Amino acid sequence: MFLLFFSYLCVLCVLCGSLHQHNVFYKSIRDAIITNFSSVVIFEHSQIPFLVNRGESQSHRTKAEKLFEEALKKYQANQLLEAIELWKNTLKIYLQLDDKQATATTLKNLIAVNQQIQNYPQTITYLQQYLTLTRELKDKSAETAVLINLAKIYAKQTKFTKAVEYNQQALILVRETGNKIDEGAILANLAIAYKTLGNYIQAIEANKQSLEILRVLGNRKNEGIVFKNLGNVYEALGDYDSAIASYEKSLQIAREVNNKGEEGKTLSNLGQIYANQGQYEKAIVTFQTSLKISSSINDIAGQTSTLINLGSTYHFLGKLDKAINNYQQSLQLAREIKNKQRELEALGSLGLAHEDLKDYPQAIEYLKNSLAIAREIGDPEAQAMGLNNLGHVLFTAGKLEEAEKTLRDAVGLLDGMRPGLSDTYKVSIFDTQVHSYNLLQQILVAANKPEAALEATERGRARAFVELLAGRFSEDKNSINTSFPSVKQIQKIARQQNATLVEYLIVPDDDFKFLGKQRGRGSELFIWVVKPTGKITFRKVDLKPLWKHNLTLDDLVNASRCLVQGIVCEQQRQNILKLGEEKNSSYIGLRKLHQFLIEPIVDLLPKDENERVIFIPQESLFLTPFAALQNAEGKYLIEKHTILTAPAIQVLDLTRKQKNRLAKQNLTDLKPLIVGNPTMPTVSVNGEQPQQLAVLPESEAEAIEIAKMFQQEAIVGSKATKAAVKKQLSQANLIHLATHGLLEYRSSNTSSSLQGLGIPGAIALAPSDQDDGLLTAAEIFDLRLVASLVVLSACDTGVGRITGDGVIGLSRAFISAGTPSVLVSLWTVPDEKTRLLMIAFYQELQQNPDKAIALRKAMLQLMEFGFEPLDWAGFTLVGEAN
Repeated sequence: MFLLFFSYLCVLCVLCGSLHQHNVFYKSIRDAIITNFSSVVIFEHSQIPFLVNRGESQSHRTKAEKLFEEALKKYQANQLLEAIELWKNTLKIYLQLDDKQATATTLKNLIAVNQQIQNYPQTITYLQQYLTLTRELKDKSAETAVLINLAKIYAKQTKFTKAVEYNQQALILVRETGNKIDEGAILANLAIAYKTLGNYIQAIEANKQSLEILRVLGNRKNEGIVFKNLGNVYEALGDYDSAIASYEKSLQIAREVNNKGEEGKTLSNLGQIYANQGQYEKAIVTFQTSLKISSSINDIAGQTSTLINLGSTYHFLGKLDKAINNYQQSLQLAREIKNKQRELEALGSLGLAHEDLKDYPQAIEYLKNSLAIAREIGDPEAQAMGLNNLGHVLFTAGKLEEAEKTLRDAVGLLDGMRPGLSDTYKVSIFDTQVHSYNLLQQILVAANKPEAALEATERGRARAFVELLAGRFSEDKNSINTSFPSVKQIQKIARQQNATLVEYLIVPDDDFKFLGKQRGRGSELFIWVVKPTGKITFRKVDLKPLWKHNLTLDDLVNASRCLVQGIVCEQQRQNILKLGEEKNSSYIGLRKLHQFLIEPIVDLLPKDENERVIFIPQESLFLTPFAALQNAEGKYLIEKHTILTAPAIQVLDLTRKQKNRLAKQNLTDLKPLIVGNPTMPTVSVNGEQPQQLAVLPESEAEAIEIAKMFQQEAIVGSKATKAAVKKQLSQANLIHLATHGLLEYRSSNTSSSLQGLGIPGAIALAPSDQDDGLLTAAEIFDLRLVASLVVLSACDTGVGRITGDGVIGLSRAFISAGTPSVLVSLWTVPDEKTRLLMIAFYQELQQNPDKAIALRKAMLQLMEFGFEPLDWAGFTLVGEAN
């Protein structure tokens, strides 16, 4: 799977300048207009102040003056190289005379002319000399200008580390003098350099600081530019909602101030987001509008970038001729304006096109040239994308050893881009990177290295969650180890859990061109089974037969959930019926899922029904009711096995360690917290008018009965306020919440929990004059709990935003807060049947502390009474069994 380049038009402020955007299959590299504080200004001899010296000094000075005048004439005759040589000789004399003012003026002319002919190395040499001189003269203003120009020249050469260094020095000086105009510009340029180097949080902060200054100054034009740059950073992080908001603000300002150049650039960036979201026709129209604007004002840089974006969209749609035509035009323009960023994108895009043409030598050549420029620039995102695409060509060409090395280099770069990000952004950015990890796993499997592929799978599984748990649970912060587990460590975890681990990987369609966070339909299913003995077995399942019926594995999962719940999902039902099963069965999906997920490994699963099986799902499989999967004889999986789930094998190691830490603490004085049927808050669900949530009398009875088992009093009704419950959460050794669980909601003073990158989900509690009664997943995330088990006896508590890092929602929030075991639901569970299931669960738990066995036996009890999977299969135990 390869990643299409997309180009981002990023611009910066003040007196001049321009850079831009970029594009291909995957993520984007953005670049920008770098502030130019000085245009080419040639100083005449009369402008040089000097002291009259005697004797030989006067003779040297006279010679210098003549040389200076000759250089000026050569410059005016456009004989620039001759002018440079004459000014170089002039400079030598003034240095000998130690005439600092004359030296300064001559240096400024040498800087200006070398910059004019784009001799950047020599420009930097003279700027460095001039910088030393300004410091000797204690001329802060001149020193600041030199630092800014050094940063600009390094940025033009795509040496962004140096650009950061000199911009930071300039920032210190302008803050000392209170020069807000220059401060706003420097901050914006710093943000561009930070972004290119992958320092996204610093880039966001610098952009925001620049915006604050520009608003105060009333500089609407540059404010619009910086909004666009901020959108570039959000896009790189995969935060599309924030990116769109920033781009739309930029577009609004561009139109308000009639800035056609910025309007065209921002439209191109918006078009790229539309393409990332699968809105291809909308993206094409937006790109064409952008191209029309940039052409009308002769903005070659803008045209270069938008041509790549337009080409990539055509490429995705399979219109290869149009794609190549756009790529070639972009490459020609990029070389004309010497824009390395655009050149690498155009070369990379052409490489991908030639791979599609099966011209592998040409594809490899283009991609290697693109990668060389990305390394020269120092952009880790561009390098990782280039390595991914090169690795894909090598893989397709059958060069597995080279492909493996290339992909390992790619994921190494991707690993290095996440440290320092918040958990939210680690999750979001990983969704734009997961393709490379998948490709590495495919290469290793093709090379007959299934155990190495399992290591790679863990490397690309719940990385943000692992880092979060390791950081929170570790007693010694200096000894935190978040590296992905080796095969030996995976085998050790299986022994410690005394369980059979089953890890799934959905392999996307290899012909799919990745844009943003999009996923291709599953073509294969990789399954690793790790026995408690340490034995590892690998199996593959072909998913392409589903394609004949226009189905995917995701469709099977969604349809089975609809059918089990009795929800009217006619399209899903019709899709499942295409598989040719009997039309009166409500559980066709469950049987088909068993066929794909369980039958290929049924011989590897334990024979003893009390031996644990821990499923490590991926993507839609997190929503699979494993307990209800049904074999051809009509037996449910829970009848034969004790089941748990986890987002990654390494997460199991961390929850086990947390369980052991809690066991060592003196928690004997702590009591269970049992909550049921609070006075319900008023919320809007699924966009409907706000109304009070329905009362749950069975949940109240459930809480009261369970509390009696622990000789405690349940908290119900108006006593179960958010404030009261939240206060007790961190002091409870067991937490049971029998109430409504909400996935999407809106209350009078909170926005939708699914907006942006927030953690979705909330628990309904009694409102008060202090709050709305909604205990959100984000609030739970910030707690520190000591409970060994949290039971969320409510609807949809195991559901959330499905990401490459797992399910982001209530279950993740509680485990992050310190609980090693969480019991959650996968759908809207029936109130009365849930009460029966929970009472049976706690009764079994009093007989046997193994939570997974207790849950299994409780489910079997309900089955004996004739209850359907809807009534008992919706609950799943995440984390530790004991």
